[in-house]
Order: sequence, then structure tokens, then C-alpha cells
Amino acid sequence: MSLKNYKEIDTNKVEMNIVIAKDVFENAVNAVFKRNAKQISIPGFRKGKATRGLVEKFYGKTVFYEDAINDLLPAEIDSAAKETPYRIAGMPEVTDVDFEAEEGITCVVTFVRYPDVKLSSYKGLEVEKVTVETTDAEVDAELERVRARYSRTIAVNDRAAKNGDTVDINYEGFVDGKAFDGGKADNHKLKLGSGAFIPGFEDQIVGKETGSEFDVVVTFPEDYGAEELAGKEATFKCKLNGIEFEELPALDDEFAKDASEFDTLSEYKADIKANIEKRHAAEADVRLAEELTKALIANVEADVPEVLIDKEQDLLVREYDYNLRAQGLSLEMLTKYTGMKISDIKERYKEQAEVNVKKQLAIDEIVKAEKVEATEEDIEKKYEEMATQFGMKVEDVKARITAEDLALDVKSIKAFELVKEAAKVTEKTVTAEELAKMNAPEEAEKPAKKTAAKKSATTKKTTTKKADAEGADAAAEKKSAAKKATTTKKTTTKKADAEGAEKTEKKPAAKKTTTAKKTTTKKDAE
Repeated sequence: MSLKNYKEIDTNKVEMNIVIAKDVFENAVNAVFKRNAKQISIPGFRKGKATRGLVEKFYGKTVFYEDAINDLLPAEIDSAAKETPYRIAGMPEVTDVDFEAEEGITCVVTFVRYPDVKLSSYKGLEVEKVTVETTDAEVDAELERVRARYSRTIAVNDRAAKNGDTVDINYEGFVDGKAFDGGKADNHKLKLGSGAFIPGFEDQIVGKETGSEFDVVVTFPEDYGAEELAGKEATFKCKLNGIEFEELPALDDEFAKDASEFDTLSEYKADIKANIEKRHAAEADVRLAEELTKALIANVEADVPEVLIDKEQDLLVREYDYNLRAQGLSLEMLTKYTGMKISDIKERYKEQAEVNVKKQLAIDEIVKAEKVEATEEDIEKKYEEMATQFGMKVEDVKARITAEDLALDVKSIKAFELVKEAAKVTEKTVTAEELAKMNAPEEAEKPAKKTAAKKSATTKKTTTKKADAEGADAAAEKKSAAKKATTTKKTTTKKADAEGAEKTEKKPAAKKTTTAKKTTTKKDAE
């Protein structure tokens, strides 16, 4: 291959004229023939027995040209681009392929290049590191969660039901003396005081004994989802089949021994507090990295090609799909059950993609300016970390990710560490409530709005797991008509920056070679 010439034909768009030597192309054509020979049929010859000459005579001289040029182009384009001062950002487009040129096979390649970047400053960035203080309430809450796991269920036979008990009930609802669909259930488990049913329903079970039959009279809320029930009085004929409650273990040294490796409750509580503090510290590091990123990209001047944003959006969507699969979901399920489109999800990642691209452009400039290197030891250590992260053997990771690619990641991580070390960081400790207000001051000042029920009274409703580009909504249990409408709680997943918030965890993928987007030839290869 030789590069005849190149020129920038538009902002960040480069055109190259390249020539592939005739002997190189001839070898590629021969390789295509050998690869396909067994599948080629020629009249008068057994399948796979015809020579290349006979095949070309029968099907035409150019029969293998298209496959041959497509086999060669990725490496040829990469090689040619290295002779220019540019770096390919998007899929190259190949046009005007001439197989008959005197000097060899010629073609025109157009590609979008990485932009010129001006980074005004990356040292001494002023940022604030916010750490959440660890409170006794958090420790107590964790203890209660563990305590609940060690609880035991006790059947009640000697008293009436009270708040906190779980009751087993049969019920059937009537409006104006007529039963309505979705208003009946047998052996339903209901925790009294949970607020799972229409206001007033659970209160009327309190004080009833096992075996008793009684009526519960309630009024459906005016904003109830089923219009035929909204605002109407209903009578539920109920039977209390059983009562039980959860007995929690005492918070003492014996509990600590059962639930942990410690002999005393005080030691166990100290360990819980230490772990919470570690979590808060890790979260503070992620927030600091985000603030550093914001400060860094504010100093970036570049005409960023849309193709880079688009590629990063695709990467974020793939990572999101990977995270969903870890939860037993997938993008396919998400789009099927929510009606969302992949394009909708991708669009929601655009802002984050722009941040990521600008950050990487800045990091690349720092790598050059600081002459950041990745040693063999650095790369080997990174291979070992990834093998542990993905539960793979080191050699398997190496088979999927080249040392060259991994070196780029290592350099990026080191460059961001330089930014972090040179930053002017002020530290601040806040409560969890204060942090929430800092993150969403406008929302925190507004009064909470009640969500109107969207419930059908005639059928039981299942809320499917719904997710947007930042997380998946928790699936709601099937609700009967007696239950009040509930709003799903959104869990936001964050893009984690490894080693100072630099890379998001994802499965290692094999490196993609540059491929031609489009090939048009002066001679049509049949």
C-alpha cells in the first residue's frame, strides 16, 4: 500500500487517495478463491474441483474482487491513516475503486478525524470533595435489616390481630350490593399497618380474632384508577384465617455471634460503622471525580464530531444492557414491556456521552503533554485486575484485549490521577439530607405531589420492570382491587469511574478493526 495524497475537505473530514500494490491484491484474490473453492460449482466439474482460472472464465474476471478488496481495506486504511497527522474517528467511506489503474488498485477513502483540541488548563482545578457523615441512625438501620433476616415467624392463637401482624384473609368486595371483578381473594397475606390496602381497610381488621367473619366498609379514593369505583363506598366481606408475627432476636452479644464474626454487639456495631464509612468514602471519591471531570472539560475547546458522540452513546447503551442482564433483564425485555425504543434510550445518554468524549479528548492531550507511559508491569497488573473483575483467566482476557488497547486505558487512568493530584481540593462533610438537597435543590424545595392511581378495578395489575437510560424501575407485585395505587421507586445506576472514576465496568470486548462503510467501483465486481 502507498498513500498518494491526502487533504482535509471539510471540518474534521479527510480524503485520502491510496494505492494497493497489484501483487498484494493478487494474493488477496487468491486467498478469497481458496476460501470459497469448495462451494463453487462449474458445469462439468465436481463441486470444489474447478481451478481459479476456470471459475473466473465462467463467472467473470472480477468475481473475487469485491471480497478481496474488503479483506484488504481495513488494514490498508489504518496503515494509510498513520501516514497522515490524523486519527480516524468514524467509519471510513470508500469510493472510486479502480482495479485497472496502472500503478495498482486505487481508491478514495474519506473519514472523520479526531478534532484539534485546546486544553487551557488541567492543573490546579478547584473542586470540592463532599463526604457524607456516618450516623448512629445508619448503623441502627443496618442492624435492623440484619435482625429482620434472623427473625422467626410465630403463629398467634391467643389474641386478636394488631398492627405489625401478618394476617391470612379471604375477602370479596361489593358496591351497591354487587360483587365487582378483581375484588375477591382467598388466603391473602396482609401485613397490618403496611398501608398496602385502601385507607381504612387494614384498621378494621385490627382487633379481630382468628376464625371471625366480618365486614370492612371503605370508600375508594376520588382519584382511584377505576372510574366505576372511584369515590364509591364498598363493603368487603372478610374472614380471618390466621394471624402471625415476626419475632426479632434481641440485640445482644449472642445476636452478634450469630450474625457476624464478632463476640460482642459493640464490636459488631463498630464494624458496621466502619463499612458504612468506607462506602461513604468511595461515594465521595466518585463525586470528586465527577466534579474534576466537569472542571476539566470546561477548559476544553474542540469541534467535536458527532460521530464520536454517537459511538459513545452506543457504548453507554451496551453497558446499560449489560447491567440490566445482571439483574435478569435486558434491553429487549425493556422495549417489549414498556414500549420504549432503543433510540429513546440512546438519546437520553447524549449528554453523558458528550461529557465522556470531551473528557477523553482532554485526557489524550494530558497524556501527550505529560508524556504518560504504560509500563509492562502496569499492563500486566491491569490484566490481572480485569481477570478478577470478570471471573476470567488472565490468558483469556489477553486473548480478547490487546496490550496496545490496555495501554491506552492505563495511560488514561494515570493522566486523570495527575489531574486529581494537582487539583486544589476543599473538603466538606454533610448529612445525607444535605447532600440530597445539594444534588436537587429545586426538587427539594417543592412540595411532593401525589400521584393519581392508574389502577384497573376489574383486573389484577402487574407493573413490569421499567427502566430509563439511568436505571430500572422496581417491579411492583400484582395488586388486587382492594389495594391502593402505589408509585414505583426509581433506582438510578451511576456510571462508575474505575481508578479515580475513569472507566465503567464492562465485559472486555475484542478490538474492532476499521472497516469500509461503502465501496463503489469503476469496474463492477460481480
